[in-house]
Amino acid sequence: MVGKHLSGLLIIKTMPDSSIRMVFANEAGFKFFDFGFKGDAFTVYYIFEQMDKKAVIKTLRKDFELILMQHINNSSSYQLKKENEFFHVFPNGSDYYYYITDSTCNNFLRMERGSKRKKVMEAIMQNYTSGIPDTIGIKHSNFNFTIELKQINDHAGE
Repeated sequence: MVGKHLSGLLIIKTMPDSSIRMVFANEAGFKFFDFGFKGDAFTVYYIFEQMDKKAVIKTLRKDFELILMQHINNSSSYQLKKENEFFHVFPNGSDYYYYITDSTCNNFLRMERGSKRKKVMEAIMQNYTSGIPDTIGIKHSNFNFTIELKQINDHAGE
């Protein structure tokens, strides 16, 4: 997947059983992947053959777990303060999921995943409407991999 650019639609839907289904397809309907999240379980329902690599699946899983806040019910969580930022830390094995707010915890700034010492990726969410971000950006520090998501609203029926 190195050196490739993909564009399309990422559909995220909460299912009747409380699982979350995530499907990424291009504008013509060609499906790249179809993932399911339920609690700690992760299911690959489909993945395009060229993306079907353990490292790609693992990276996408961890990226989406961060933005879906899959690890916030962790009893071993703790908080750190650094300058004007408050870090809400959720360890998961060797990974640490960080949700960063301002020092008063009134504004959500960004999310990070990494180890105790090194950040491997950062995610931002911007332009909230009714608690849902209009824009999500994911950028990796250790290799050139970026995901940029922009919400599409259908106002045709209004």
